[in-house]
Amino acid sequence: MRGILASSIGVTCAAALALPLAPPAVAADARPATTAEAATRAAMTAPSDVPGSTQSLPLGPLTHDRASGTSVIGLAPRAVRHFSLLGVVWDDSGAELHGRVQVRTRAVGTGGWSDWQDVETHYADHAADPGSPEAASGRVRGATAPLWVGESDGVEVRVRPEPGEPGADHSGAREAGAGASPALPSGMRLELVDPGEADAAAPAPGEAADGRAAALSAGAIAASEANAGLAPPGATEIPALDAERTRQDLVTLRGPELTEQQRAKPYIGPRPAIVTRSGWGANEGLREKKFTYTGKVKVAFVHHTASGNNYTCSQAPSLIRGFYRYHVSSLGWRDIGYNFLVDKCGRIYEGRAGGVAKAVKGAHTMGFNSNSTGIALIGSYGSKKPSKSAVKAISRLTAWKLGLHGMNPRAKTYLTSGGGNLYRKGKKVRLNVISGHRDGFNTSCPGGKLYKKLGTTRSKAAGYQGR
Repeated sequence: MRGILASSIGVTCAAALALPLAPPAVAADARPATTAEAATRAAMTAPSDVPGSTQSLPLGPLTHDRASGTSVIGLAPRAVRHFSLLGVVWDDSGAELHGRVQVRTRAVGTGGWSDWQDVETHYADHAADPGSPEAASGRVRGATAPLWVGESDGVEVRVRPEPGEPGADHSGAREAGAGASPALPSGMRLELVDPGEADAAAPAPGEAADGRAAALSAGAIAASEANAGLAPPGATEIPALDAERTRQDLVTLRGPELTEQQRAKPYIGPRPAIVTRSGWGANEGLREKKFTYTGKVKVAFVHHTASGNNYTCSQAPSLIRGFYRYHVSSLGWRDIGYNFLVDKCGRIYEGRAGGVAKAVKGAHTMGFNSNSTGIALIGSYGSKKPSKSAVKAISRLTAWKLGLHGMNPRAKTYLTSGGGNLYRKGKKVRLNVISGHRDGFNTSCPGGKLYKKLGTTRSKAAGYQGR
């Protein structure tokens, strides 16, 4: 992040950190609660047998420097119910957070407090296109990226605006004087997400799903049926196919749309194994019931989740459940934003519901969600290199997914912008068929180290297609 916090900011007596702090009550705003807030507060009071929950805590003033006009807001250290993932949200989804967000958390296992960690503040670019029904629902909020911290029961937060421009304090009131900081968005809240456990009745990924379909909810049945023909109802994993069976599958899925040449020599990579939503434990009651589709998948946008790398691959389903709950309950999206996710061990997961072989419209690259698919590598890859397993998984996934639509991973194509901070709405933009998020939006995503691997990904994906 851009600023450096003075060591005096947010300093709290060490004795206070050692005390058994009382869990906070649900805080209420003076303003009426939004739909998203009402859902969040309902989740906080949900019965203990309901998997997953979100605690939503308003941020308040901590310090104020009159000379610089800087107001620091946040939360003093406090005990909270167990959570594993956090983020900060605010009322206006169009407002940017020009500042630095830092958190420290208390681990359940050891009772020790972590060092201060930065939270990625630029996350608005992972969102639905401006003016789309999803963006215009009235439920959408601005937000930081989610940060995975592991199971915790204490938290402290500090947010300081960037210095250097006239601005306002956290309430939105203008402050006089040159060098004052820009305003922080109004209605800032800390979201603490407990991803919950996967359905106890669900078999582990790869195990048989026989007899499970009858116990599925209506939402789970619909999500499972969207993958009909790829896996049986209730399956936790869509199995990998070899090259020949994948070509046969392509003719079954898209036969009427294929040319004679495509039928004779289809360029498509072997289908990789994909963990379904049932496999990672999606609570299908959270998302909107209907699925949304776009036309043709012409571009695959590669992302990172910017959630940190402090996770094990066995924890990846928990992270995805956390992202899902954060995207829907905290940010107000209709479903998780990404179409696919990949963990650092190279395992691939189904993201937004609607069918992995279908052109499901996501909320991953503002302005370019139509005719594209979004693939997120779990973790932060600005300074850390992605694993070879993860790069290979992205290559295999794009070779298959783009092959379903006849796209060459090494080629370029055109998409029409739906609006964003790089391209005006309606502008035709030439993009690589495999692009990084930053190619469609002014963002650091998918991190410099992952972005540098996209050339390798294009070559490998084309090779898997037989080109």
